[in-house]
Amino acid sequence: MPGHGHKFERHASVTQQRRLSLQYKRNAWLGPPSDTIYAGISGNFDDNHVSSIAIAIRDTTYLLDFIENKFTDGDACAKIITDFIIAKLKAYSQHHMEKFIGISMPEDVANHCPRLCPRLWAELDIVPLVLSNVSLIDRMSVEQFDEDETPRTSGWDAKTVDEQAESMARKGVRLFGPDNTPMVQVGFLGLVEVDTAFHIRLADLSDFQTTVSDRTWSAMQHYADELKERKVKVAFFSSTPQGGGVALMRHALLRFSHCLGTDLKWYVPKPRPGVFRVTKTNHNILQGVAHEGERLLPENKKLLKDWIKENARRYWTRSGGPLLPPSEGGADVIIIDDPQMPGLIPIAKALAPDRPVIYRSHIQIRSDLVAIPGSPQEEAWEFLWNDIKHADVFISHPVSDFVPQNVPPEMVGYMPATTDWLDGLNKTMRDWDVAHYGRIFNSACRNTDMPTIQWPEDSYIVQIARFDPSKGIRDVLISYEKFYNKLVSESPQMIPPKLLICGHGSVDDPDGAIIYDETIEYLEKKVPDIRHLICVLRVRPCDQVLNAILSKATIALQLSRSEGFEVKVSEAIHKGKPVVATRAGGIPLQVMHGKNGFLVDVGDTDAVAQHLFDLWTDHDMYLRISEYGINNVSDEVSTVGSALNWLYLSTKMSRGETIRPNGRWIDDMAFEEIGAPKKPDELRLKRAVKVENMG
Repeated sequence: MPGHGHKFERHASVTQQRRLSLQYKRNAWLGPPSDTIYAGISGNFDDNHVSSIAIAIRDTTYLLDFIENKFTDGDACAKIITDFIIAKLKAYSQHHMEKFIGISMPEDVANHCPRLCPRLWAELDIVPLVLSNVSLIDRMSVEQFDEDETPRTSGWDAKTVDEQAESMARKGVRLFGPDNTPMVQVGFLGLVEVDTAFHIRLADLSDFQTTVSDRTWSAMQHYADELKERKVKVAFFSSTPQGGGVALMRHALLRFSHCLGTDLKWYVPKPRPGVFRVTKTNHNILQGVAHEGERLLPENKKLLKDWIKENARRYWTRSGGPLLPPSEGGADVIIIDDPQMPGLIPIAKALAPDRPVIYRSHIQIRSDLVAIPGSPQEEAWEFLWNDIKHADVFISHPVSDFVPQNVPPEMVGYMPATTDWLDGLNKTMRDWDVAHYGRIFNSACRNTDMPTIQWPEDSYIVQIARFDPSKGIRDVLISYEKFYNKLVSESPQMIPPKLLICGHGSVDDPDGAIIYDETIEYLEKKVPDIRHLICVLRVRPCDQVLNAILSKATIALQLSRSEGFEVKVSEAIHKGKPVVATRAGGIPLQVMHGKNGFLVDVGDTDAVAQHLFDLWTDHDMYLRISEYGINNVSDEVSTVGSALNWLYLSTKMSRGETIRPNGRWIDDMAFEEIGAPKKPDELRLKRAVKVENMG
């Protein structure tokens, strides 16, 4: 057992505990959000044993408390130290009713306790930061050193273990933004420094391995091993480092790649005023949801081309840039991950004609409208296709109608959007942490004059989506009103659930405020009698807030009018939430009608209302659908499944081999390449890429 040392001395406020303790014990969303605190850890090591561990507690301004515990050599094993730190932080947080946001430690602590960082994130929802030894040396002028002293002995090693812990806490606070989330870092050449240049350690390989089957893991490892052996470099390009589905997938993929040791990097351009308005309009045109008469104007085409060329010239074709030929240090495989950036494809091909370039199309392109000569869709697509046609492979969401007819079928491969089961959006949080984020959510509701969600008393139906013209938000409101009227008429003894519509914004999405305002206007003018039951909120960029909202929801909606492959559907099913969704885009591949949810035609609000009524009034059916969803999620929608696809493509194409998917799923090709047979009971997404066959 640990020996004696310095104990925590800070006293909790008796008044505050008396006022808030009941709600905190109930994990209720009532009351103000918890105060937030940070921590730092350090330890003394000798021949791989620790003599003491110190934990310093601070807020963003002051040191608040610290503890130091002595260990005997026999007790200094990694598990005992890890259990001790977890227990102390958990008890301190609950006693003071404060939420730990981040905790920082030197590399030697993280290396001695390899499961400490993943457990801090998974069990206590604390972001763990590991700072390298170089970053520990305080800034000191040369004159401060004696001739026989080194910066190491004069700086970090000269501090006592409690001073080191306080220094760790202080350094860690600097890496968090005003919303208590780690600041997104974009470094030299537009390189996205995922997880603060991987100083944040949320998971290790053993954690990722638990999220998929042995078959998927083995196949992924096969391709990863070859890429590492040949030192293949892969570069992704997309328009923004945060906010949308592409960014979420890339953060997760790069995090996993770092654990694997493969060389994947991700680059974003410097933004320019007006560009994202143009790209969003083009996005809406291709999806068929733009305002009538909107077109991609010649001056806007020039703006986009100049923007791409300038970024390529300033950042990506200079010394050390990823678009340089591989022989000059550039990437071996280029992946263009956004319809905003196909202008890079001819540039990459001009610099290295034999280097493979993959284009990924992640939106629902209305190929039927593209096929109409002179239509806005045909014009917008022609502008993109002039660049995309130079790519070697065209990756699309698994819906054949998303691929315009002039794309050669042999270059088309299918790949679904994915999500990460270990990140802040999806991990399982204890109710204490869920309640913290619920209070943050309710605080935002009060600030915008929206009804709050008083969980656990309130039940609610949720649609989590950006405020976008394609997300069917008006249909959500109409469906809920019909459901409400049916429920109070046919089952007046039942309390109606509330409706919650919320989502993050995105850097390249200027439509959000417009759609939000239209939604509020509809509430006030069309459904004033049930306005008190409907909450509409643009939430701040904190993944755990959305996680908390989905975790405690009863039913999830996704009534998109136009969609690619909606990961929010996968996330809801993974949490056991019955989903009512439209037959839009790739959603029918995710929802098995009557098993993990229900599918309706786009705009059929009567059917939505009926399914909501059935789920709300038939408890046995609800439990059956919920349980099926939890136990039937395919590896293909996970980060590891995504990595398998990209590592397979990168492995084959970096060898100089030609890939011709011919409308096949990349996942199937990856398994066939290594002769991995399908298992009869293996969970797979439906392989019907034609809409009429999806169900």
